Amino acid sequence: MTSTTDQAAPVWSVTEHLDDILATVRPLEPIELQLLDAQGCVLVDDVTVPLSLPPFDNSSMDGYAVRVADVEGASEEFPAVLEVIGDVAAGSAGDLTVGAGQAARIMTGAPLPPGAEAVVPVEWTDGGLGEGPVGGMTPHSASPEGASGEVRVHRAAAARAHVRAQGSDVQAGELALAAGTVLGPSQIALLAAIGRATVRVRPRPRVVVMSTGSELTQPGEGLGKGQIYDSNSFALTAAARDAGAIAYRVGAVADDAETLRSTIEDQLIRADLLVTTGGVSVGAYDVVKEALQSVGDEDEAGAGIEFRKLAMQPGKPQGFGSIGPDHTPLLALPGNPVSSYVSFELFVRPAIRTLMGLADVSRPTVRAVLRCEAPLSSPKGKRQFLRGVYDAEAGAVRPVGGSGSHLIAALAQADALIVIPEDTAEVAPGTELEVVLLG
Repeated sequence: MTSTTDQAAPVWSVTEHLDDILATVRPLEPIELQLLDAQGCVLVDDVTVPLSLPPFDNSSMDGYAVRVADVEGASEEFPAVLEVIGDVAAGSAGDLTVGAGQAARIMTGAPLPPGAEAVVPVEWTDGGLGEGPVGGMTPHSASPEGASGEVRVHRAAAARAHVRAQGSDVQAGELALAAGTVLGPSQIALLAAIGRATVRVRPRPRVVVMSTGSELTQPGEGLGKGQIYDSNSFALTAAARDAGAIAYRVGAVADDAETLRSTIEDQLIRADLLVTTGGVSVGAYDVVKEALQSVGDEDEAGAGIEFRKLAMQPGKPQGFGSIGPDHTPLLALPGNPVSSYVSFELFVRPAIRTLMGLADVSRPTVRAVLRCEAPLSSPKGKRQFLRGVYDAEAGAVRPVGGSGSHLIAALAQADALIVIPEDTAEVAPGTELEVVLLG
């Protein structure tokens, strides 16, 4: 890819620019990771269940394992009196066998002993105390004799009552998780439950975010004359993490091409993707073009950044290419807060999701009816993205804030982007439009 500063360069559509990015970015190579290290990563291979879950019949209650015939017709007035032959604790080998007229104290998760057909909760019994119904068991450590003697059962139990059947969760040989699954807490729990200590995944991409501009000051510091706080690097780093990346934020870089160039080169060692914001327009101090073009001139053949004009609002100036010896992808976004955020959602998020190995890389879209007081205008020939609030129940969306690319307060209220097509100059209230859902 070659850089360009030609003022007569063609205008790219949003779709063309995104397609070019997705055709260039490749999923990261798979690696084997420990389960907790794999959180947030995408599974590479299908995982099948090697053993059924649960692996044995077990109790879902603290109570007594019994034979159904022995408790048939039991009541508080006429309890079934059974001999207690011992305890079956969770993790035990289950070496007791329940015979006629017998019961075994059993704990939640413990294997159902041979001979037993059901579990009666301890609350249905006298707990071996010879009195009325009890609320719990006497701890074994405090009363070992509680595992012997007699127990009075006050209610009948049907066959398999309070028993978790072997394989009732999943059966051996079934598909546990399909390739392409993002591993969250519940998926990691399942992998651990079936005995997997490691799993093959595509790692979470490492994304480095940096903003440019001598006017930028870090939050928490005092503002000098003509300065503003750097919000873009915070917004985009948070957005990258939300997309699934491991994101690193670099403090704002002043408008100096050599400083920016050396900073970018320093960051390559920890980046699968670089994102810059600011300095891609046509101003005399827009140094990103200068810095990235000089880096591209010294890179291997095929590397370099191309700067483009897109038929969109906000976000007309964009840059994309690769940089450094490993041809690390770089997306250069405009500096206005709304422009940079919209550009991230449209282009950077799909690039991150592609690096992760996901098939569905873009935000979901719906059709919704526009709710507003007056018609909305849109520049002919450009695809406009307005901030909006989506009402799923009503199937409607209303704009928030104006179309200005500096209006960041409205962005904080928005949960959607309203898309006005390139061939539309005005949209009347009640028109059905495409809406990109951000939440």
